[in-house]
Amino acid sequence: MDKVVISKCHCGSVELELTLPNGFENLRRCNCSICSRRNAVVASVTIDNLEVVKGETELRKYTFNTHTAKHYFCSICGTYTHHQRRSVPSEYGFNIACVEGVKIEDYLNVKYLDGRDNHPKDTGKS
Repeated sequence: MDKVVISKCHCGSVELELTLPNGFENLRRCNCSICSRRNAVVASVTIDNLEVVKGETELRKYTFNTHTAKHYFCSICGTYTHHQRRSVPSEYGFNIACVEGVKIEDYLNVKYLDGRDNHPKDTGKS
């Protein structure tokens, strides 16, 4: 049975429901220009497994460069909640620290991907 978890921004205005068939998948950090600034540990989920259940009007979208990736954050508290991935546009990356019950200190050893110099969409790798 699929696991369903709730993810919230800091102020609670934005709430996501995530369906995780296999728990947290593709855990990573990234050193690209935006990810290095937010320093989040993210996991992936298919687009149809993430639903905004509260606060859609509070979400803001930020895009840059190719405008393929769409980064979402709460307009009230500023928390990054999720993004549509540039390397896999059929997936969302989501901030695992927003998931209820997650202790981010349990994920200190998650490795960085080289999104700054070796992004799959820039190098042709997948």
